[in-house]
Amino acid sequence: MAYKGRYIVENKKKYAGDFDNVVYRSLWELQVFKWCDRNPKVKKWSSEEICIPYYYDMDKRYHRYFPDLKIVFENQTILVEIKPAKETVVPNKTGKTRRQYVGEAAVYVKNMNKWEAADNFCKDRKWKFQIWTEQTLQTMGIMEKPLKKVPGKLKPLRPYRKRKK
Repeated sequence: MAYKGRYIVENKKKYAGDFDNVVYRSLWELQVFKWCDRNPKVKKWSSEEICIPYYYDMDKRYHRYFPDLKIVFENQTILVEIKPAKETVVPNKTGKTRRQYVGEAAVYVKNMNKWEAADNFCKDRKWKFQIWTEQTLQTMGIMEKPLKKVPGKLKPLRPYRKRKK
């Protein structure tokens, strides 16, 4: 399965936007799109249809942010960003090169700037802004939990060797 692609909307009446141009950028997004499309509690949904201006502290300029999803339920509207949990916490220097750490720190600052702007955007409209990580998707039942490794229970397969005749 491809990590990126076009999503074919099943319930076109529920999609608020151009249902012929829905793009997923991760398998997590694909799973959430399916969940929105099939969930009877979701009245309307859209992906990257809202543009929020935000100020990026690193380059001191304004940029545009397109949250992953807008989901409308019976009594509430939420904007959702789907991110790995590691991108939602302050990066750790341990075991990283300076370049890796600076890159992760820049991503963290950009995310914080985007999410602050999104939160303010939502508050103005009486919506909610949420960040869904892999743990969120597992808790909601959107994504299966990965299999846990049981130490000492399974042995790795031996390499295949041809028999001598």
